[in-house]
Amino acid sequence: MMTATGPLDTDALRDRVQQVLDGFLARQRTALAAVSPDLAPLMATITELLGGGKRLRSGFCYWGWRGAEGADTADDDRVVWVAAALEMFQAAALLHDDVMDGSDTRRGRPAAHRRLAELHRGRGWVGSSDAFGIAGAILAGDLCLSWSDEMFTGSGLPDAQLALGRGVFDQMRTELMAGQYLDMFEQVQPTTTVARARHVIRYKSAQYTVEQPLLLGGSLGRASADLLAGYHAFGLALGEAFQLRDDVLGVFGDPGETGKPAGDDLREGKRTALVAAALDAADAGQVATVRRLLGDPSLDSSGVTQLQGLIVDTGALDRVEGLIAARLEESLDALEKAPVAPEAADVLRALAVAATARVG
Repeated sequence: MMTATGPLDTDALRDRVQQVLDGFLARQRTALAAVSPDLAPLMATITELLGGGKRLRSGFCYWGWRGAEGADTADDDRVVWVAAALEMFQAAALLHDDVMDGSDTRRGRPAAHRRLAELHRGRGWVGSSDAFGIAGAILAGDLCLSWSDEMFTGSGLPDAQLALGRGVFDQMRTELMAGQYLDMFEQVQPTTTVARARHVIRYKSAQYTVEQPLLLGGSLGRASADLLAGYHAFGLALGEAFQLRDDVLGVFGDPGETGKPAGDDLREGKRTALVAAALDAADAGQVATVRRLLGDPSLDSSGVTQLQGLIVDTGALDRVEGLIAARLEESLDALEKAPVAPEAADVLRALAVAATARVG
């Protein structure tokens, strides 16, 4: 079914993606209820998580399709299904990421493993509440990972057309898991560098946030080799800028915007490019301070303020802001040179600016 979406009407696209997710989850809720009513809390955690978000990945996928500028790449609800599959995959990544990081909140609400642990405590069940919550969140993530593939293959696009994007879809999921491991690995190393942190960014976030959704939409739309090369250059640079901005918000962001307590990345001990840049320029006393405070789960507001000040004083914040600006400029330059359909180029440009903005 074809429907009309204005070139800058990103809110309408978000609504359509949400409608697809709501319909899919309603069917899965019925299927799980037939297995056991005890699965309702697990389904509720997934549904709540998928009820919000910026929908960047689905947006880049959809406009990657529209950017191919072919007669068969007009607006198509089947592509919205593929775009929604990326949001399902994102949910899987977030569920697992929160477990690995020991995060308390996600989008201003208790993280899934915390919510399920509280259910366990509230019902007075036997055993460890925390272990129950962690296991439940992992299984919720596994369900979302499985459902992302189900949504992709069930989009309604012909099998031959889906095959054009299958390689990108599979590579995206494999490389994200590899990036998640590298992120975990980096956090247990005694030292880090900006170069290593940026390498982790590429696989943990940069590619699957922008580049691979664009390439997926473009591949499904039979984009030319030149356009796919343009998507690659635009997406990789923008994806890194996006993650660098996310790292800055993880330290300096407003909890009302980020949905997480201020300085949460510092408590989790994330070895981001921001931290690496600070250590690069720090003196011996500052290095000792970072090593003493970074990764302390009980870090209070005073400790957060101390680390924030150190990051500013070493010039690390300015350095990372410079990287964000440079990568954003590089991405927009690549977009300008790519043979993208004009209306799609307008939206992609607006998405790029929004993805790297200084607010959450």
